[in-house]
Amino acid sequence: MDVALQRLRNQRLVGKPFAAPEDVVRWLGAVQAQDFAGAKWAIAQRTGGATDADLDRACADGRILRTHVLRPTWHFVVPDDIRWMLALTAPRVRTAMAYHARQLALDAAVYRRSQAVLQKALAGGKALTRDELGRTLGAAGIQASGPRLGLLMMRAELDALIASGPRRGKQSTYALLDERAPRGRALARDEALAELVGRYFASHGPALPQDFAWWAGLTVADARRGIESASPRLTPVNVGGKIYWHAPGAAPAVRGSAGVVHLLPNYDELTVAYRDRAESLAPGLSVTFAGRPEMVMNHVVSVGGRVVGGWRRVPGKGATIVETTLATRLDASAREALRAAAARFERFLGHTVTLRARPVGGRIRAR
Repeated sequence: MDVALQRLRNQRLVGKPFAAPEDVVRWLGAVQAQDFAGAKWAIAQRTGGATDADLDRACADGRILRTHVLRPTWHFVVPDDIRWMLALTAPRVRTAMAYHARQLALDAAVYRRSQAVLQKALAGGKALTRDELGRTLGAAGIQASGPRLGLLMMRAELDALIASGPRRGKQSTYALLDERAPRGRALARDEALAELVGRYFASHGPALPQDFAWWAGLTVADARRGIESASPRLTPVNVGGKIYWHAPGAAPAVRGSAGVVHLLPNYDELTVAYRDRAESLAPGLSVTFAGRPEMVMNHVVSVGGRVVGGWRRVPGKGATIVETTLATRLDASAREALRAAAARFERFLGHTVTLRARPVGGRIRAR
């Protein structure tokens, strides 16, 4: 089994695309999204042609929500999943943030007071920016700026009080979760674990138990317990002495997959969702890239699901320049596929995209 190609298919970067952005998020379970623009592009590449404006509408309408869930960073999730995912993964995130909370004099009493203020400020369908809520907390006598404000907002997300509201221009807002997702499902822990494990290995597999543990912010023991619960749907496969798990038939083989080129954004699920990233790199690729501190979770160029280089977006007059730096030369068909990837990015952005290549060479740095 070619692990990289199978992941490419299961993640729906080739084959039949999804009709709507929320279908992508539901299938993947969660999409890492601290880079808001990059996460939108990640979702769009798995649809039949969604644009940047389409993703903005999905977020504004609340069909996709952004919150701290799984490991301690922002993810996109769908409203129906947000509550049981928080109940399953938030306890370990709270534990992870406890040291920093103590350093900033945050305790249970402060969280209760701050969340009462947030509840009142956002009630009735209001959506406010973090700075606005920081000033509101300050007016209530709660010091809320810098890292302290960040932890207060993060704790309110983990406690299922708030989630993303509609964007205000380029600014994010918060709204009450009860008003954005009033009918989110609740699952018992074992049921939630089996659901998350099953969904991960169907959409991200083949993968290792430790890959799931990294992605979900849970333990390897949780991963193994979830695999056992979901095992009727999951099958192990030995590749190079490692036991991977996947859901057979999750995505059919697609001709030409090995030659497909993608311009993947920061933290795309194809690279960031695995602790063991060996299968994400092209054969022979070493661990640093062009002397720069780039990693496989940064903007990367992939061929057949394996990283062959990086790219960056350079603003230009009336256009965006996509500048690539590759560790290996592409053949003629791969160069054509790269141009097709840039054309897809152009349609997503709604304005001209021009490719510019830096000299071939260098080493990719993975972590």
